[in-house]
Amino acid sequence: MAQTLVAGELNVDLILQGYQSFPTLGKEVLVDDCTLTLGSASAICARGLAQLGNTVAFRGKVGPDSYGDFCIGILRAAGIDVSRVIRDSALKTGITVSVSSPTDRALITYLGAIIELREEDLPSSLLKEFNHLHVSSYFLQEKLRPSVRAIFARAHTLGLTTSLDPGFDPSERWGSDIKETLLETDVFFPNEVEAAALSGYQEPAEALKALQNGRTLVVLKLGRQGCMAIEHAEIVQVPAFPVQPVDTTGAGDSFNAGFLHGWLQALPLRECLRYGAATGSLSTLGMGGIGAQPDLETLQKFLKSHP
Repeated sequence: MAQTLVAGELNVDLILQGYQSFPTLGKEVLVDDCTLTLGSASAICARGLAQLGNTVAFRGKVGPDSYGDFCIGILRAAGIDVSRVIRDSALKTGITVSVSSPTDRALITYLGAIIELREEDLPSSLLKEFNHLHVSSYFLQEKLRPSVRAIFARAHTLGLTTSLDPGFDPSERWGSDIKETLLETDVFFPNEVEAAALSGYQEPAEALKALQNGRTLVVLKLGRQGCMAIEHAEIVQVPAFPVQPVDTTGAGDSFNAGFLHGWLQALPLRECLRYGAATGSLSTLGMGGIGAQPDLETLQKFLKSHP
């Protein structure tokens, strides 16, 4: 089994779930439930990979506070190597408040330590211990972003494969630098909103084609419409699995974990897409990004029941 290093943000999520109307300034609304859980796209993906039996280590930064303890404790309990997590006394651990419904969510984030990971925190001496490097939240990780291409290039020279999830750009500027980064990226995981913003095309198939660079496998996540990618110049599309979601927080990050679980074993593309779609769907059956992430046995049973 490949050894994967996930490098990225580490924070908690406070999920306010089941609103009757979305809050507006000057008014108060009530929600049905709340949960404090592990947040961050990077950590949710790492935990999803570990749930499926992959060997995973995490590199990120937290503050010396209870939120940092909480995040590290959950990763450690999942079997993830947290010895590379940096505790920085000058920082506060980030927090995201998710106002969530069964179909969508809005996020409010205090960045704190989230943006503090830098290129020097990922030296070659660390990378060479692994087979694969995954980075999420490209646009959110402000101090890592300018060097992701260089880090991925070093990773490739050391024999690692690489994957990247852009995440949403809070500034909505969608800088063109990501296209340069993709030249050193093996697998790219945008959702339909991100793909449209990056490509200039609203129609998913056109956006997917526009993002092709002849090097990167672009895997487009489409929520209820499933997912798609291009293989041998043909679009391969897998529909979403029929589930009744409880909370969609982190579903795309769990998708990444499921896809990578198959891809790192060199499974056929369609099977990797099915792994991703199923893992993402199952993750929506509980509160928070990690509350219902499947283990490998659960995932395989689910796939067999949905041929």
